[in-house]
Amino acid sequence: MGQVAWKGLFLSLFDYKTEKYVIAKNKKVGILYRVVQLSILAYLVGWVFVVKKGYQDTDTSLQSSVITKMKGVAFTNTSELGERLWDVADYVIPPQVGVVLRAQRATEQGEEVAALCDLFCDVCAAGVKTGRCLKDRDSFRRTCEILAWCPVEKRSKPKKPLLASAENFTVYIKNSIRFPKFKFSKVNVLATDNESYLKSCRYSTEHPYCPIFLLGNIVRWAGSDFQEMALEGGVIGIQIEWNCDLDKAPSECNPHYSFSRLDNKFSEKSISSGYNFRFAKYYRDAEGVDYRTLIKAYGIRFDVMVNGKAGKFNIIPTIINIGSGLALMGAGAFFCDLVLLYLIKKSNFYRGKKYEEVK
Repeated sequence: MGQVAWKGLFLSLFDYKTEKYVIAKNKKVGILYRVVQLSILAYLVGWVFVVKKGYQDTDTSLQSSVITKMKGVAFTNTSELGERLWDVADYVIPPQVGVVLRAQRATEQGEEVAALCDLFCDVCAAGVKTGRCLKDRDSFRRTCEILAWCPVEKRSKPKKPLLASAENFTVYIKNSIRFPKFKFSKVNVLATDNESYLKSCRYSTEHPYCPIFLLGNIVRWAGSDFQEMALEGGVIGIQIEWNCDLDKAPSECNPHYSFSRLDNKFSEKSISSGYNFRFAKYYRDAEGVDYRTLIKAYGIRFDVMVNGKAGKFNIIPTIINIGSGLALMGAGAFFCDLVLLYLIKKSNFYRGKKYEEVK
């Protein structure tokens, strides 16, 4: 018995199977087959080729360079700083990063200063202890002498922004991009010989190739109020998107801007709210005494982020996607065969017609 089974299995290796096409007059299965075919065809044409552009080779390795400049002049008159004229060199700290909107002069002169302390006092944050212990004025307590910049920094916060008029300052953002795979380059500045263009234009949907932005507009597009943000400072993200279809004219490859506030907008009581930093300006008088003006600045920081993708026709991804679509068509036919041969009432009849043994 076992030998007969093994013999039959061995002989079956030399059988040849060929496809047999049977036209089944079953409307339900026929409608199902056409629905599956149309669905696969709609997916292949609509999604793969039209939406996802499956006929294109793509390049996402975008190379980008960003240059930023600010322009604007403001005049202030405060009790701490007196009369002062602010230009780009004063309020962009460090260069090409952010703009100071609120500041206070914290310390002026570097000398020794006496501070109250206990016998085993900690190092004062304002300076370094000299090791000497002095008598405090009109008191029996003793104080540690420290070497520090005097007077020490004030802890009070200004109640209004120093540069409230900075809302009308302008920001110039020049972005040069290149897609190395296709050797395609472009810049977000209009190609023109008119030298006065950049002096008069402002970015808008009607002028997408004008890289001059009003500072107030940037903050508003990010969903914030300028005067409110100027009090505590903040971080604005400027996103530039380049999605280019290189099968079209180069003029169709345009930058798209989006603006968002990147720092978390906490309540006023939070120590994590806003954005601030300190910087100093040093000078020396005729007697050789060093002075400095320490400014704690509350400002807006700009982070410019660039990304994009370029696509161009290539025969290889086109053939691959067409082949994938044909494979899906075959899978649809296989599914309808399963329905016809195993899931309907007359499945035994159709199996007998489809599979036939010929000797």
